[in-house]
Amino acid sequence: MSGPSDTAALLIVDDMEENLAALEAVLGSLARIVRAGSGEEALKAMLRQEFAVVLIDVVMPGMDGFETAANIKGLDQTKDVPVILLTGAEVDPNYAYRGYTVGAADFLVKPFDPWLLRTKVNVFLELYRKNRQLATQSEQLRRLLTSEGGPDRPATPTGATPASRTELPASPTGAAPASRTESGAAPGDEGTAGNPPPGGPPSDRAAVAARLGEVVGQLTEAEGALREGGGGEPSGVADRIAEIERAAGRLLADCGKPAADGGPAPDRP
Repeated sequence: MSGPSDTAALLIVDDMEENLAALEAVLGSLARIVRAGSGEEALKAMLRQEFAVVLIDVVMPGMDGFETAANIKGLDQTKDVPVILLTGAEVDPNYAYRGYTVGAADFLVKPFDPWLLRTKVNVFLELYRKNRQLATQSEQLRRLLTSEGGPDRPATPTGATPASRTELPASPTGAAPASRTESGAAPGDEGTAGNPPPGGPPSDRAAVAARLGEVVGQLTEAEGALREGGGGEPSGVADRIAEIERAAGRLLADCGKPAADGGPAPDRP
């Protein structure tokens, strides 16, 4: 059983000091006790702090117990606090009905059994403590869900690889991984997957081939002129050949092939 050190508090309301003392003697071991000598004083106390249950004497000058209970139930801040009404033996038989009508949770007639009163009050104290515990757990759960991104956050299946990572196929044992060019293609991939081979696109290669054909034709003409000369190599023809050879070397270089690999130089007479 919980002791009076708990945060739960009881409010006892009676205009007679001896009645307040008697109630505090019976209930003091269950929870902290707060006294009020009138209905007005009770309402002020309830607006200042929270109570687990309120015990109110019905017969009081000014604001009686029924009116006090009705005011408590009419305020949003205090409407959920259970109220127990206490009254004397010689009372109107309709008092109990009036008490339940204004929202009282129970109605006891004096003189009451102390153990019966403790049992009833203890039930409301336990309900109060359970409600506080549930509220605390609910707040902790809300904070936990908030810190984790909320309940709508999609979870990654166990063992699944995140989409941002793609595993590459493993290389055979002992084999070195294939090197990559700056464009990301492996050697020998030239001309595939959108990577043009050296020398440019096909249209450029056709133009270079046409120019090479012209150079070959010029070389053939020069060779024929030398053979018809039948003697030493004239300086004009030699200069022309040298110029043609330089042009051919540049064209071969454009095709990615050194001029020296173009084959043997033409025989000169």
